[in-house]
Amino acid sequence: MKKGDHLFLVDGSGYIFRAYHALPPLNRKSDGLPTNAVLGFCNMVWKLMQDARNTNVGITPTHFAVIFDYSSKTFRNELYAEYKANRSAPPEDLIPQFGLIREATRAFDLPCIEMEGFEADDLIATYCRLACEAGGDTTIISSDKDLMQLVGPTVSMYDPMKDRQIGIPEVIEKWGVPPEKMIDLQSLTGDSVDNVPGVPGIGPKTAAQLLEQFGDLDTLLARAGEIKQEKRRQAIIDNADKARISRDLVTLKNDVPVVEALGDLVLQPPNGPRLIGFLKAMEFTTLTRRVAEATDSDVATIDAAALTIETGDAAHGPDVGAGAPAAARAQTQPAVEQSATAAMDSSRGNVEGTVSGLVATRIQQAAVAKFDPTAYVCVRDVATLQSWIAEARETGTVAFRAETTSLDPMQAELVGFSLATRPGRAAYVPLAHRTADDDLLGGGMAPEQISFEAARDALAPLLADPSVLKIGHNVKYDWLVLRRHGLLMQPYDDAMLLSYVLDGGTAGGHDIASLADKWLGRAMIPYKDLVGSGKKLVTFAFVEIDRATSYSAEGADVAFRLWQVLKPQLAAKRLASVYERLERPLVETLAKMEERGISVDRQMLSRLSGDFAQRAAALEDEIYQVAGERFTIGSPKQLGDILFDRMKLPGGSKTKSGQWSTTAQVLEELAAEGYELPRKIVDWRQVTKLKSTYTDALPEYVNPSTKRVHTSYALAATTTGRLSSSEPNLQNIPIRTAEGRKIRTAFIADKGNKLISADYSQIELRVLAHVADIPQLKQAFANGDDIHAATASEMFNTPVEGMPREIRNRAKAINFGIIYGISAFGLANQLSIPREEASDYIKKYFERFPGIRDYIESTKASARELGYVETIFGRRIHYPEIRSSNPSIRAFNERASTNARLQGTAADIIRRAMIRVDKALEDAGLSARMLLQVHDELIFETAESEVEATIPVVREVMENAAMPAVALSVPLQVDARAADNWDEAH
Repeated sequence: MKKGDHLFLVDGSGYIFRAYHALPPLNRKSDGLPTNAVLGFCNMVWKLMQDARNTNVGITPTHFAVIFDYSSKTFRNELYAEYKANRSAPPEDLIPQFGLIREATRAFDLPCIEMEGFEADDLIATYCRLACEAGGDTTIISSDKDLMQLVGPTVSMYDPMKDRQIGIPEVIEKWGVPPEKMIDLQSLTGDSVDNVPGVPGIGPKTAAQLLEQFGDLDTLLARAGEIKQEKRRQAIIDNADKARISRDLVTLKNDVPVVEALGDLVLQPPNGPRLIGFLKAMEFTTLTRRVAEATDSDVATIDAAALTIETGDAAHGPDVGAGAPAAARAQTQPAVEQSATAAMDSSRGNVEGTVSGLVATRIQQAAVAKFDPTAYVCVRDVATLQSWIAEARETGTVAFRAETTSLDPMQAELVGFSLATRPGRAAYVPLAHRTADDDLLGGGMAPEQISFEAARDALAPLLADPSVLKIGHNVKYDWLVLRRHGLLMQPYDDAMLLSYVLDGGTAGGHDIASLADKWLGRAMIPYKDLVGSGKKLVTFAFVEIDRATSYSAEGADVAFRLWQVLKPQLAAKRLASVYERLERPLVETLAKMEERGISVDRQMLSRLSGDFAQRAAALEDEIYQVAGERFTIGSPKQLGDILFDRMKLPGGSKTKSGQWSTTAQVLEELAAEGYELPRKIVDWRQVTKLKSTYTDALPEYVNPSTKRVHTSYALAATTTGRLSSSEPNLQNIPIRTAEGRKIRTAFIADKGNKLISADYSQIELRVLAHVADIPQLKQAFANGDDIHAATASEMFNTPVEGMPREIRNRAKAINFGIIYGISAFGLANQLSIPREEASDYIKKYFERFPGIRDYIESTKASARELGYVETIFGRRIHYPEIRSSNPSIRAFNERASTNARLQGTAADIIRRAMIRVDKALEDAGLSARMLLQVHDELIFETAESEVEATIPVVREVMENAAMPAVALSVPLQVDARAADNWDEAH
């Protein structure tokens, strides 16, 4: 290689996954072999070889190589055992394509380079150095941030999916630092995908600011005490070792002893007959014709059948996985290759199994339609709005998106909204945008907007029209905002919930940006690009209308396309009933609960806060006395040094960074062994957390208008279908300690009312008895026996009457522990008994209840085969990593899958009860209102005079919630009572 030569280095492993996600499922007609990743890869490589000069690279390469990862284990795993430990297994239909893509590379007569013990990035770094030393230039074909540290005067990157070149200015624009500081930036931020620890709480923007201030990582760590922000300063000090190990992990090696020299990478014209033979064997008709025309070859004379095409390559560990290639899926609806090629840059399909022609058609329609932000319309008069409404009525389907001033729907003001009537056809209607002419952002209304009253009058009939389906993403938010503004939206579909039903538990979020990227290949405009952040943060009302139009109309457009992609899959995967019965109806139920809120006693919270402060101060004095010195109790490092270096307590273990572990589990184990200081630390942590998280924080959540606290429920946040709450989080208020229960006393009924707590009794154990078909447990539940005493009697041959409390508690711990996959070690710690004794208890438990072991093993086997488990109502909870080659990851997923079927079924039962109970109360003529859902408990507020009438109605609905879909073989039991506050009602 010499000056003037140009080397292209393709990140082959990255190319594989980009190609796979860029095309809808495609199978070879002759045998059903999956081929979409192979086709995408071949198309991209051919374009680079033939037409690189007409892209943003602007040059034809003289040297060319494709670099692959060899295996998942490299020298980095010796530095840090958990490196890339949380990576999921590749999709089943991608596994047989790994070997084919390497065959494709060789068919193009391109060097196919990989080396055991090193990652592709290290090989790329080495070739970049060699090319630079030889006087040549290099373009890395990738957009991976891990490679940006290599960018320099002679090295650039190129993203073929976006036709974008990445040089020094682009790196600085994206990350805020030049390429030579990318290693330090990544050392601070870490990488959750590769399991690089970094410094918790330090994001890219903060890291860039710190590096600008201190210059480099070593200087930053040496002078961390100078950082003004306390939280940031402590994070750097406490995690310095994590930053250093992260630097070792992200620094690319540029001295790999590569076998192929630069001279071996000279780009040669492909051997036409050989390449065409491969393409013909893969049945890539269109690309075969293109190559034949370019190489002047006669396709008809090439015997493709003579070319041996491998369907997998077990030698390539990271790509192929631990096992042999899985069988190809049943052939999907054939995709026209020309359409697939054209859609490559915008289509991101990943449909499991056999799907109907309707699914394939909808996906193709949504993905291929061009995204053109300039085509979005801004509607500024009522006449034009009416024309869009008429169009929506004609089509019978419209996507709706609200834009507001706040993420809190209870305080958000409507700024505008968007409508989309088909892919690519969307409009934004501004209502309350303001100008920002003065320093206080108090400018007047922006010109040419429809008044809210006029828009409401025009929009109300459409939103309420039962013949027009409204489509959205996170519809609960829009529904509640609209309701507060006097508008009702019915009926609706929610793209977020469609995704959650289809892919619950899989990697990737259900937010609209993630779904747009996954299914449509669309990178949406980030919200923060419009409203800013920090001191420059403004509400959406101050966003320029033109920019608001591009952003909001795109959101409606994307929601419409996602609905086209996702909705047909419900029927194809037999999940329609889960969506229709458990998800969509709960939107309105939860929105009404959030709107109602609950009252809190501020004076009680203030008194509790003072009590907790005094208790914490007393504990601090006791801790210093026991420790023999003062130290920062909240510092894990200082605490670890005292416990294990100075006091020499047993059982200490160090984290990856070399610091003593002081987790709650470590301290609880030491406390259980009778050590005083760990016990006091645990108590101090609990008290200070209660104070900061609840008694100090809850008053800040009281809505100024309603004087109540309005938590927000997330439908698509957990793996198992349980709801989660935030702002504030009411799911995690501890109830096992006296201090935790005191928090609940601050949640009160309004004057003249009572709170009713209705709580399922041992619902997951009842579900276990049903699904595992355990006669002893079923009989005990049918008799209304004390289940833990009954279990103890079965296990220890002890009469229920007069049973010692200790024996019952042991059975209780085992009952619940089995559900969560408890180990002998865990049970021993919980009961403070030797591990051997705990192991005997578990063994005896399975001997007495063999059906439970059968249930656990059959569930694990099914999850390994299918990649998911199902609740008794058909909800699928995916565990893609259950086939992981990492034993600890695999074991965790096996335990989680057995529990998920039970917890998910319990969650589904509670959802069914919530959906039904409002109507049951209304039909009974009662005024009770459901306010909260916390785990297995529902909280209602009702008039004192209606308590006796309300409790039976609530109990009836909850205890029969599974019917008629499922007839449980054990009865459900609900304990309900009323009181003035939540704690007394529970």
